[in-house]
Amino acid sequence: MEQYLENLKGHLVVSCQALPHEPLHSSFIMGRMALAAKEGGAKGIRANTKEDIAEIKKNVDLPVIGIVKRDYDDSKVYITPTMKEVDELMEVKPEIIAIDATSDSRPNGVTLDEFYHAIREKYPDQLLMADCSTVEEALHADELGFDFIGTTLVGYTEQSKGMKIEENDFEIIRTILKNVSHKVIAEGNINTPEKAKRVIELGCFSVVVGSIITRPQLITKSFTEAIDSI
Repeated sequence: MEQYLENLKGHLVVSCQALPHEPLHSSFIMGRMALAAKEGGAKGIRANTKEDIAEIKKNVDLPVIGIVKRDYDDSKVYITPTMKEVDELMEVKPEIIAIDATSDSRPNGVTLDEFYHAIREKYPDQLLMADCSTVEEALHADELGFDFIGTTLVGYTEQSKGMKIEENDFEIIRTILKNVSHKVIAEGNINTPEKAKRVIELGCFSVVVGSIITRPQLITKSFTEAIDSI
């Protein structure tokens, strides 16, 4: 397993996700999307739901970062927010499980610390990735003991509103790298090959790229908006 995950080092992870309201929503399609990503040189896949992950694993033999996105009325947290989602993921055994590691309260008022320790107690051998939105959250996740620290939610939470991961030559990432002991995975608005290359140069273990590769409706929109602006 360790050698398997070492293959991620310095390489690209492609996020293959399509939510129910999106045109490519289908486990079959995500499986083929993962295969296309592998053919393009990706060394890992990030995926949502046990159904998609099961299909992806039939198509590729790459490490998977698994999540379940689910909304709860009493919480803003939606990336693997409770043990229910962790249990679902464990049915398909992704190599890494990513969870929201922001300071936002989880469903039923559960704190991140409580949730983290509960997962470690139930699944002590499972590798965990912290999806963070600020430097402070990343440092706290590192202290807790997450195996991977991700910048997934920078700019997507109230506490990170207006922040951009690429500002000042990825200053947020450079600060995190300087201050944590666990592996850092860059993710979030890394939408050009140049940005992906840069975060690896800075010292990130790996980089996750999603929408700009796997959401054709958004890729198309960027072209049509440019043309419409003429």
